[in-house]
Amino acid sequence: MAECHTQNKAKLVSETRRRFEADYVTDKSDKYDPRDVERLQQDDNWVESYLFWRHHNVDETLKMLDESFQWRKEMSVNDLTESSIPRWLLEIGGIYLHGYDKEGNKLFWIRVKYHIKDHKTTLDKKKLIAFWLERYAKRENGKPVTVMFDLSETGINSIDMDFVRFIINCFKVYYPKYLSKMVIFDMPWIMNAAFKIVKSWLGPEAVSLLKFASKNEVQDYVSVEYLPPHMGGTDPFKYSYPPLVDDDFQTPLCENGPIASEDEASSKEDLESDGKETLETISSEEQTALLKKINVTEHTSKAEENEKVDSKMKAFKKPLSVFKGPLLHISPAEELYFGSTESGEKKTLIVLTNVTKNIVAFKVRTTAPEKYRVKPSNSSCDPGASVDIVVSPHGGLTVSAQDRFLIMAAEMEQSSGTGPAELTQFWKEVPRNKVMEHRLRCHIVESSKPTTLTLKDNAFNMSDKTSEDLYLQSANSSRESDFSTP
Repeated sequence: MAECHTQNKAKLVSETRRRFEADYVTDKSDKYDPRDVERLQQDDNWVESYLFWRHHNVDETLKMLDESFQWRKEMSVNDLTESSIPRWLLEIGGIYLHGYDKEGNKLFWIRVKYHIKDHKTTLDKKKLIAFWLERYAKRENGKPVTVMFDLSETGINSIDMDFVRFIINCFKVYYPKYLSKMVIFDMPWIMNAAFKIVKSWLGPEAVSLLKFASKNEVQDYVSVEYLPPHMGGTDPFKYSYPPLVDDDFQTPLCENGPIASEDEASSKEDLESDGKETLETISSEEQTALLKKINVTEHTSKAEENEKVDSKMKAFKKPLSVFKGPLLHISPAEELYFGSTESGEKKTLIVLTNVTKNIVAFKVRTTAPEKYRVKPSNSSCDPGASVDIVVSPHGGLTVSAQDRFLIMAAEMEQSSGTGPAELTQFWKEVPRNKVMEHRLRCHIVESSKPTTLTLKDNAFNMSDKTSEDLYLQSANSSRESDFSTP
């Protein structure tokens, strides 16, 4: 069933590309930005996002592409930078990205009280919306956002229905499939009639994504840690510019990569901890045998340990999805799978493979550094080699679907050293446009049974067939959900 869906999707993507090129591009080469036309031919996810929003109707998708691409050229979307936006608009903090909702979607904040209706500044405000959405889309490529339309302390002078309609069109036409939901917070009664009009603009397929919430209800969608105090939350974040708000990624507190002694201590601690957990459930005779085995493992050479881990990991790595970046291939491609709370939070694995001819430096950052241990979190990978990064919850803390990880990578000169000091200096000097970034979400597997996506001791003993079956079952159900009605 899933294979049939995949084949149909590929066929529709191919047909959309062919017909757009033949019917829309040939005689109107100056109508669109050539970079958008080129991307359409190369980026399957982009084509699929338009098809999905138009229920896989190719004719309707082509009309949508035409409107969207014309708008992208008129707004010079591909060339929007901070310098394209008046500084006062960036400083006021009316529009920005920060935090996550309970489903793990990024929050796109629109603080309406900072918006004063003024036709002279309308175009700049629209460019600011486009700037943020394009910036997010290039980083996340298809992952939806939740719009937090904050109407608290809003007066009549802030109500600009033309601007609201533009925001609606951004998600309805220009950035399809990016809207998870739009939370309307603390809407004044005077705006009831206006938002009846907004519902008509959204259309029936998207009107269900509109959520009206008071201070008591907003926590149904966003937990208190990402809500500001005026919404009943505890988030201490205060917008300021410069710099632009980052994606809340921080270097993990347990920076295991650069400090060799810390790695060794952590490894020994993990080994002893794993041994203690196991000892609780076995007989005294078995404990004696197991302790001997642990002692032998502690004294095994590093080369032998790596060889054993490599052989154990082969089946584990094989079925995982892969993101193919220009510097590194990263597995899994989108989500890190952890065991459920009932089964106990277990380690999970990120596999990096260097596909360049140079050494690639990498580091791992997270939105929740207090929760995770990452080994290694700042290191390098030789040409053609692979590095296994183990991620584990720290101190029994709970994994959340809101947590994110960021892999940063950049090529190093052949003559560069790869020690802690050299890596620190390298990251201070490397230009931002030379850094590859890839983000991973967290996913909690609601099962007490181990899967190939959860790093557990007994997962190593599973057969290849069993591992692949479990992964494919998960992947197939995920793909089928892609075709649900928005």
